[in-house]
Amino acid sequence: MSSDFYTSSILPFAAIIIKICRAYTNTQEDFEDYYQEVCLQIWKSRDNFREQSEWSTWIYRLSLNVCLTLLKKKKNNSKHFVSDALPEEAIEDSHAFEDESLNQLYDAIRQLSEVDRGVILLYLEEKSYHEIANIMGTNPNNIGVRIKRIKERLKKILNRKEN
Repeated sequence: MSSDFYTSSILPFAAIIIKICRAYTNTQEDFEDYYQEVCLQIWKSRDNFREQSEWSTWIYRLSLNVCLTLLKKKKNNSKHFVSDALPEEAIEDSHAFEDESLNQLYDAIRQLSEVDRGVILLYLEEKSYHEIANIMGTNPNNIGVRIKRIKERLKKILNRKEN
């Protein structure tokens, strides 16, 4: 990967990639692997970008797809059942931010289903329902209802942690 491509086409969107990778990983090592793989896949598939959407939209979609694929591979390679809800000890090791409330939010997001994690991350990035639907490959009419339900689940998760 050339440093010019990384500097001009990936680095400006690193925050997007970091947020998505952070939501799908529990350890710093996994995070670094996911981030590296996303960057590699962006570079490898750069010629597939057809400019039918914004570059940032394409980065979101590709980052989500790579993380979901890596998560699926990890689950398939594990010898035991892994649910979307993370064990408490895995969550405690995942504190990567200085801001404790941000850590708590990411801990709660990690307890959502894989698809819901992507939806709420895009919502938190203030993407429109139409943009979220485009990135997630779904219908915009369902996004509003889904976001409402996700918020309710996050609220319950966060309230449990406070008690």
